[in-house]
Amino acid sequence: MNGRGDASSSLSEVIAYVALGSNLGDRERMLGTARADIEALPGTRILACSVVEETEPIGPVEQPSYLNQMLAVATTLTPHSLLDALLEIERRAGRVRESQRWTARTLDCDIVRYGEVEIDDDRLTIPHPELRNRDFWQRELGEIEASLRSGAEATCERNWVSSERST
Repeated sequence: MNGRGDASSSLSEVIAYVALGSNLGDRERMLGTARADIEALPGTRILACSVVEETEPIGPVEQPSYLNQMLAVATTLTPHSLLDALLEIERRAGRVRESQRWTARTLDCDIVRYGEVEIDDDRLTIPHPELRNRDFWQRELGEIEASLRSGAEATCERNWVSSERST
């Protein structure tokens, strides 16, 4: 997606929180590629990253464990334009959307929060409806918010927790 000069861009920068997850293929590489692709989006830059955390999958389908990471991004993209960009990043990573929820995937990119905006339409719900059910997202958000308050520079590549803390 190339949205440079796109009329769907908003006028001011908003901080959005994007959750990344991968449990197929080279999971660490998938997250790294997603970070680079998000950083390359028009009007978007990564402000902070959580550690990469390994978690057990959610839902009834047996599948490998996930690597997860939360990003704080400053963006001028609207929520729906950001969603479209993230869906394209997933598609390029080989993501195939299944009709069944919670299946294995090469890459999952979720908008968890977008500033103080609340949306509930047929394409997008913000805040993400699963936020309150995912302890690891709450931990990652807390970690990022602390990093933003401290003014620490984003260093995403080597932030890694090797085992699950708890879901």
